[in-house]
Amino acid sequence: MSSSIKIATLGTPRIGPRRELKTALEAYWAHKIGEKELRETAARLRADNWARQKAAGVTVIPSNDFSFYDQVLDTSVMVGAIPEVYGWKTGGVTLGTYFAMARGAHGEGGAGGAPAQEMTKWFDTNYHYMVPELSAGQRFTLASLKAVDEYREAQHLGYETRPVLLGPVTFLKLGKSKDPSLDPLTLLDALLPVYLDVLRRFAANGAEWVQIDEPCLVLDLDDATRDALRKTYSRFADALPSLKIMLATYFGALGDNLDTALSLPVAGLHLDLVRGSGQLDDVLAKAPRGLVLSLGVIDGRNVWRADLAAILDRLEPVVAKRGTDHVQLASSCSLLHTPVDLELERDLDADVKSWLAFGVQKMGELSTLGRALSEGRASVAPALEAASAALAARRASPKVHNAAVSQRLAAVTPEMALRRSPYSERTALHCRRFGLPLFPTTTIGSFPQTAEVRKARAAHAKGALTDAEYDAFLREETTRTIRWQEEVGLDVLVHGEFERNDMVQYFGEKLSGFAFTKNGWVQSYGSRCVRPPILYGDVSRPEPMTVGWWHYAQSQTDRPMKGMLTGPVTILNWSFVRDDVARSLACRQIALAIRDEVADLEKAGAPMIQIDEAALREGLPLRRADWKTYLDWAITAFRLASSGVANETQIHTHMCYSEFNDIIDAIAAMDADVISIETSRSKMELLDAFKSFKYPNEIGPGVYDIHSPRVPAVEEMTTLLRLARERLADGQLWVNPDCGLKTRRWEEVRPAIANMVAAAKALRAAS
Repeated sequence: MSSSIKIATLGTPRIGPRRELKTALEAYWAHKIGEKELRETAARLRADNWARQKAAGVTVIPSNDFSFYDQVLDTSVMVGAIPEVYGWKTGGVTLGTYFAMARGAHGEGGAGGAPAQEMTKWFDTNYHYMVPELSAGQRFTLASLKAVDEYREAQHLGYETRPVLLGPVTFLKLGKSKDPSLDPLTLLDALLPVYLDVLRRFAANGAEWVQIDEPCLVLDLDDATRDALRKTYSRFADALPSLKIMLATYFGALGDNLDTALSLPVAGLHLDLVRGSGQLDDVLAKAPRGLVLSLGVIDGRNVWRADLAAILDRLEPVVAKRGTDHVQLASSCSLLHTPVDLELERDLDADVKSWLAFGVQKMGELSTLGRALSEGRASVAPALEAASAALAARRASPKVHNAAVSQRLAAVTPEMALRRSPYSERTALHCRRFGLPLFPTTTIGSFPQTAEVRKARAAHAKGALTDAEYDAFLREETTRTIRWQEEVGLDVLVHGEFERNDMVQYFGEKLSGFAFTKNGWVQSYGSRCVRPPILYGDVSRPEPMTVGWWHYAQSQTDRPMKGMLTGPVTILNWSFVRDDVARSLACRQIALAIRDEVADLEKAGAPMIQIDEAALREGLPLRRADWKTYLDWAITAFRLASSGVANETQIHTHMCYSEFNDIIDAIAAMDADVISIETSRSKMELLDAFKSFKYPNEIGPGVYDIHSPRVPAVEEMTTLLRLARERLADGQLWVNPDCGLKTRRWEEVRPAIANMVAAAKALRAAS
């Protein structure tokens, strides 16, 4: 019998099966528990994660994959990359400093204080990371031993783990500086001694292997970055020749970086064979015989059950050639991006559930594959047969395929994705229809989902509130919010979205082809968790989804009330999507459903309709050569959803936490009348793209960072608006927060929005 092949996960969800970390974090921030209780919860979650993996058959268990907020922020703290504004000088970094970097810190009276660091999307996922802030002459120092402490913690519990670090080159590539002339890679020589210190501590504590993540290797890299990678890993090998490094790449294929990766003096290389399925043959042809290949064959970013037989067909020749000692099986990337355990789902459709695998089940799939490769397929025959049967049932299921949807798609014409007249003609009609002042004020859509709102929703779901009682509660909340918006002086109102659980889930629950979980939570950032819908079949809209609530809200005010929708690309990108059809086809199906809703809103009298595409850019392929194909179908889908309206109807869209400079032409091609975007954390630098491109339509640059509990002062927002005016014409500018206010408290929202309105009025007075 051959030796057993090793099984790895690269990382696991850190939030807990029932979001225990979220509960503890929010209790800590609300001063309901102390640091001791928070750390005890974190320790329990880590211990449970290690035990869960061992029970599932994982033999290469990671440590330091846990974080209180974000692994990139943890790395910034580890290397002492802490901006002066947070007041840290030397020594250990407190949780207060850590969370100030993540969420901002109050000044006196709740205003001012230190802003949070910039936040953006982690590659092309819906996970957010805190952008490292770097400066010329940056000094790095070992400021946190978290990584080493958690390795020792696992040892104490009897687990030998492979600690995980974010690689220094990727860390620097993710960083930014207020000095645009600074190339972060020039800081590598200053950074490497800190990494070497950490690696020496791992070795001193008995670590044989360390996993170092360099996902930058799947990007378009220049020679300077490749040289930085060679320098880094040569330094590591020279200083610690006995410490084995598993270099982890994921989210795509190595492509033209393959030779660089294979030239590095590391003991192992992890490959994403889900997103980079075609790279295995090239790697096998070039990889040195002694290199351990970690094969990421189970999808770490989606929830579908794997075709185990097909994977074995691919892997058996590889293992036969290289041997079990030089092959590991793994998820394609960290399981951070998947829910924890499918067995927690009691109410899912039985057929749909049989097609799925969450984190625990994916570990089981890896274990099954490992046994089959080590002991033969007969040793796991029932598991293989069950997987194949589920796959065949899904392919044939009438729940997946709808002929009417296919027929409607076939009837779509190019003209359906075009507005009737150009923006230059539409804007004149909008000016006459709305009569708004310069710098009109609005919000992005949602208002605080208070404990009372959540309690009422839960009571209704359990039957403790009747439909009529719940409807009355929602109407009261909506009316109160409309009255407050009028009183504070907002020019364009929203209804607050109190009936909505999530901007994607709400719509998915009203569309065919989607399934929903009760405990399928994944982390977006910090304590923010989402339950992505599972798109399993063809999509259509059985009936109107938002018209009733818009109509009620507009009846409560004479001011314009926006209809609020989520766009097709965002619904797609924030769902677990089908893997049996092209993403572009699924997106067009969703677009037609949203188009129907837009038409019904307009028919009901909605003067403005906002179709949020917050996730447009995050779906952008990591390789520039693939951008055009994606943008062509994504922009067409948005236009298909939005272009059926009359010229007098104003179409808004919203995007958040994205770099727009390199796709500004595609954003312009969306032809939305007004776009609202995140710019507060980036101090309006994102608007440079709109200026240099001479973007013709209207823009609402966010002047209020809603992801921080801070209440920005009037002057702070006024300063941001002055920066916006340097880049854009006054007639183009709207004033709004940078995202929806669902996650904030009214105690923060009321003064912040009042300050925002005051800033807009001050600007009008000075114009």
